[in-house]
Amino acid sequence: MGKSSKDKRDAYYRLAKEQNWRARSAFKLIQIDEQFDLFSYADPSKCTRVVDLCAAPGSWSQVLSRILIKGESFGRRSWVEKMESFQKHTLTASQPSSEDSLQEDMVSVNLQRAASEFKPRQNVKIVAIDLQPMAPLEGIIQLKADITHPSTVPLLLKAIDPEFDQHNETHRVDLVISDGAPDVTGLHDLDIYVQSQLLYSALTLAMKVLRPGGKFVAKIFRGRNVDIIFAQLKLVFERVHIAKPRSSRASSIEAFVVCEGYRPVKDWTPELGDALKVPQASRPQDSSLEKQTRHLRDDGIVELHFEDEENDPQRWIAPFLACGDLSAWDADATYKLPEGHTSLPPVQPPTAPPYKEAIERRRAEGGAYGKTKNRPEPTEQSGT
Repeated sequence: MGKSSKDKRDAYYRLAKEQNWRARSAFKLIQIDEQFDLFSYADPSKCTRVVDLCAAPGSWSQVLSRILIKGESFGRRSWVEKMESFQKHTLTASQPSSEDSLQEDMVSVNLQRAASEFKPRQNVKIVAIDLQPMAPLEGIIQLKADITHPSTVPLLLKAIDPEFDQHNETHRVDLVISDGAPDVTGLHDLDIYVQSQLLYSALTLAMKVLRPGGKFVAKIFRGRNVDIIFAQLKLVFERVHIAKPRSSRASSIEAFVVCEGYRPVKDWTPELGDALKVPQASRPQDSSLEKQTRHLRDDGIVELHFEDEENDPQRWIAPFLACGDLSAWDADATYKLPEGHTSLPPVQPPTAPPYKEAIERRRAEGGAYGKTKNRPEPTEQSGT
């Protein structure tokens, strides 16, 4: 969360600090949850164990902590709960009653309102993994590890449950999320490739700990041939969607792949490096997936064909959904700052920024290009 002029006029940048979020990316997870019900509000017992990959600086872990552990609600769901509470209060107040009974009704309404606003869940366990250090969060188990290394899996399993049993589905997790991305170079083809490899590493780890029917959410860069990745994800998930939250800038190639209904492949365990090289004999049967291919005509029109997989490469086009209300703030717009606006400091400053050494070296060398090095002290006579 930098301090450039454009960021100060970014509505989500300001809202993140006003609502005590560590980064504006928290709104992305909230808006994805509004669309896909990631946290299973109808049956809270179906989402109590969550793994957050590439968690630093911790905005997504913060969302998990405040929703699952503290029981708060945000966005559209919070507005609906407040309206329901308001309607109950209005109906109660409209009924004729004595002053004492009316006061008792007001107390009960306030208690119901508090209960509706905070609904903590039982036996919640959240594990956050990242190579970078992250400031502590309430109820979050933090691991400093590399998700691309096989040694991370045993550490994660032990953090989830010291007596973890791989064959016991009750010990597995319900949701794995990842907002990780590589340091972009500006070369889109290279960035898309590196991001896809990071996605495969996150997916490999997720497939080792997800329960059947679990969910997986990860960042993805849209580009040429990205539908091949969607087809591979469809091999092990019943439903695959591409989500674009309104808080994600339209000018960015980022999107989020939302996979629901995990179906593990029998007698096959994924390994890093070949995350989705599923044996042909073990692949789930899906007739639409096996036969659907795509052909791009010279005029730019995409044609769908259902042919034999041996003759054409296997592809699949995932549904693309925009998340968040259309009346919400536009992430690409820069809004005029209100009169008297005071810029708030970041909720959590960087704990170990990669540019820290560069800043200290620049200060030691006297600033950029050494312009302030050995500069004489100002005197009263010079008037400086």
